[in-house]
Amino acid sequence: MACVGSRVVVDIDVKKKPWEQKLKLHNRWHPHIPSVAEVSVGELVRVEMMDFSGGGITHTYSAEDIKNANLSIVHYLSGPIRVLDEGGIPAMPGDLLAVEICNLGPLLGDEWGYTATFDRENGGGFLTDHFPCATKAIWYFEGIYAYSPHIPGVRFPGLTHPGIIGTAPSMELLNIWNERERQVEENGLQTLKLCEVLHSRPLANLPTPRGCLLGMVKEGTPEWEKIAREAARTIPGRENGGNCDIKNLSRGSKIYLPVFVEGANLSTGDMHFSQGDGEVSFCGAIEMSGFLELKCEIIRDGMKKYLTPMGPTPLHVNPIFEIGPVEPRFSEWLVFEGISVDESGRQHYLDASVAYKRAVLNAIDYLAKFGYSKEQAYLLLSCCPCEGRISGIVDSPNAVATLAIPTAIFDQDIRPKSSKVPVGPNAGEETRRSEMHL
Repeated sequence: MACVGSRVVVDIDVKKKPWEQKLKLHNRWHPHIPSVAEVSVGELVRVEMMDFSGGGITHTYSAEDIKNANLSIVHYLSGPIRVLDEGGIPAMPGDLLAVEICNLGPLLGDEWGYTATFDRENGGGFLTDHFPCATKAIWYFEGIYAYSPHIPGVRFPGLTHPGIIGTAPSMELLNIWNERERQVEENGLQTLKLCEVLHSRPLANLPTPRGCLLGMVKEGTPEWEKIAREAARTIPGRENGGNCDIKNLSRGSKIYLPVFVEGANLSTGDMHFSQGDGEVSFCGAIEMSGFLELKCEIIRDGMKKYLTPMGPTPLHVNPIFEIGPVEPRFSEWLVFEGISVDESGRQHYLDASVAYKRAVLNAIDYLAKFGYSKEQAYLLLSCCPCEGRISGIVDSPNAVATLAIPTAIFDQDIRPKSSKVPVGPNAGEETRRSEMHL
């Protein structure tokens, strides 16, 4: 007889801190962070998780917590989870771990979230040069829908997903990460022209014991000290998956993750109720606590069979995934174009990041004509189900990027018209701005 319901392998008490949980959370990648649970292939299991800040960002309408957020602590992850086959043999390096997301959502009694921009002096974001101050909008959930008192006139269904899901790196892969990211931090301002245009956060986030939480490894021990100095931050996505922030990794999707250590050591966190492509405000999805119900499958020797290394070692691979069958349906979109010419008028060569920045800025300025502040529009484009595209990447010298906004999320018609002056949610504008700003 088939089992009914899922087995809880990681449960969360949102009233407790990440280090107070029964199974302590972790916020770094390292092969020696021990697993906290074992699962068998085909078994339906439930993994609960805190929001990425571990409860540090609060339900209050003030943005003070965002301005002073300790970014050395993010992201808090549940796991690692060791995966075994039917015979009790663990996943092995070179395998693929297929993870099917069967169900997901917010934790019961904690049905709210937030979208924010970090202060320029504390993380910044994609448009830091335009939006240097910390802001925050609180969202409330009504079933599949979200609304915010800070961004009125908007309501939309969420495509809920984990921002982070990945396997543990091997020591060899961890060393590759740390070396290449150290080079970016040390030499990037001199060698990377994009730094002149995207005035954002640190160029890389290198290992640091500050704010480090290593699951069941006891702080203060020699083992903890060694791992803390080596363990990779969870900020960027990498070969193991990790913080890829792909909004389509939702209910019914399947992710094929490379396995680098025995047991795979799967971890997940950073739950999002909704997110726009690019998550442009950086703290930019609707961040929340939540749960995943998932099943795993081991594809033996799957990395060699299905993934082609794009680098000097067999470890230079990337995950693949299948989109699930459940997502919001929109039939009408307003699409904003951007080209690789920056705000000063300087031409860049086929630079998709500059082109996408222009598309986002064009959309923000447009929505400001309908009664929204530019800060409100920026937060909205980061978390609503908008779609970003690299529309052209071969026609020298301009890359073309587009940002498509579903018009149905607004309670007014935002399309251009010849005979109608735009109107919008102007009432209480100064009050809303003061609530979002410091």
